[in-house]
Amino acid sequence: MNYQDVRTKAKETIGPHCKVCPECDGLACRGRIPGPGGKGTGAGFVRNYAELRKIRLAMDTIHEPVTVSTEVELFGKRFALPVFAAPVGAVGLHYSEAHSDRSYSAAVLEGCKAAGSAAFTGDGVKDEVYEGTIEAIAALGGHGVPTIKPWSLVEVVAKARKAAAAGAFAFAMDIDAAGLVLLAAQGKPVAPMPVPALREIAASVPIPFILKGIMTVAGARKALEAGAAAIVVSNHGGRVLDETPSTIEVLPAIAEAVGGRMKVLIDGGFRTGLDVFKALALGADGVLVGRPFTWSVYGGGAEGARLYLEKVRAELAEAMLMTGARTVAEIDALKVC
Repeated sequence: MNYQDVRTKAKETIGPHCKVCPECDGLACRGRIPGPGGKGTGAGFVRNYAELRKIRLAMDTIHEPVTVSTEVELFGKRFALPVFAAPVGAVGLHYSEAHSDRSYSAAVLEGCKAAGSAAFTGDGVKDEVYEGTIEAIAALGGHGVPTIKPWSLVEVVAKARKAAAAGAFAFAMDIDAAGLVLLAAQGKPVAPMPVPALREIAASVPIPFILKGIMTVAGARKALEAGAAAIVVSNHGGRVLDETPSTIEVLPAIAEAVGGRMKVLIDGGFRTGLDVFKALALGADGVLVGRPFTWSVYGGGAEGARLYLEKVRAELAEAMLMTGARTVAEIDALKVC
């Protein structure tokens, strides 16, 4: 099996909403929720992808031959590349019932680990969703990042403690999920959280707390104040609020404000190793990818996830070679234009 085989198979299994488009740019699925589309007009999803296309790589091959390394360290763990699977939930609703949340999470966790990466896993209205991801992470020796929705403070703290007990090397909250109205429609609403509540969550367990859903410098500073060890610059794939800026547009200012004091990750429209290179050049420490993992898992299970990451790693390494960056740390703003 190769990655093209995975994409071909995914078209047969992923269901009526996602078409596994040649370019996953948000145009064909505008407003398709349930489904993979962006909210409302779909502008948030479309803009994430489109703004990345405007950034160019500054090619320079007049340099000594180099051995490129895409490896990075995050929270004391070494990874083969700075790319991680983003949390995806309710896959049966948004894609197809060929996978449940439990089987999807198990596959993406296994595939990411095999490729030298790690997966963030999702949460859901039913307790079995989170419990299933915790079991899968524990089975892999804690190699994964459980991601909790902004439920009540009591529930979030309880789930954070389960993440620590499972040996997870970090846990996350996608606070941008506060805009997921489908959760309220299913009888379990989510809501924004103030800094004191987030501080209590961060202090409840001894593992790093990652706060996903930061789109402003002010938000990044509040996350730092709350004790988060990392943030994910994210607009939830354009699925919670229409007419937001793209994540790549707001990244440089956020990285300048809090970079060095906490890890800065980003998601939103990333598809290739070249996209990852652009984010690293503009200040990110790593990239989360969502939708491509769905069709990779639907088309090839754990092997599909591994093949996708191997493709991205090869693309990133080529970009580094062709711009003179030996390590991820050498990818800076001078290497894009």
